[in-house]
Amino acid sequence: MEIKRTIKYQADRVRGFGREVMSVPGCEKLKDCIQCGTCSGVCPLSIYMDFTPRQVMALTREDFKNEVLASHTIWLCASCYACTVECPREIRITDIMYELKQRAIHEGVYPKRFPIPVLAQEFTTMVRQHGRVSEGLLVTKLYLKTNPIAALGMAKLGMGLMKTGRFSLKQENIKQRADLARIVATVDNESVKA
Repeated sequence: MEIKRTIKYQADRVRGFGREVMSVPGCEKLKDCIQCGTCSGVCPLSIYMDFTPRQVMALTREDFKNEVLASHTIWLCASCYACTVECPREIRITDIMYELKQRAIHEGVYPKRFPIPVLAQEFTTMVRQHGRVSEGLLVTKLYLKTNPIAALGMAKLGMGLMKTGRFSLKQENIKQRADLARIVATVDNESVKA
């Protein structure tokens, strides 16, 4: 895979982006990054990324918002926490990647038909509306929104699983959804204040 690199200019920066990310709980230590590259060295997926985790940390800290949010790197992060465990400055790199994913979803800046952000959105929507995730329905929505042709290839397997009761398209609900809605609204309000 050949990666096209472009020179970054001061004019490409979105001033304050790095500070915004560092203001999120768990992301504060980004300012302490010494660019040692340990995170990139231990990341099992860094060879597939357009920017290494070290580069994402540097670009975020230096306000290159558009490059970071449009990168595939944040979506390829498997949340294995190897980078966080090995970081000599105890930076919670996985949490920073998660925050970047959230910002990309919120701003609609992610590769279209890329399964990971679609999965995140569908999962969140399902939990907010029903209080739980129905795996069969989630997988079906994911395939239909990202790769409908692949869904056809999985139809035989899906039918076999449905016959054995291991795969259902029925949406499950919790009993006290109003209580969950109040909890979620409280969390949303708190995150807006922060």
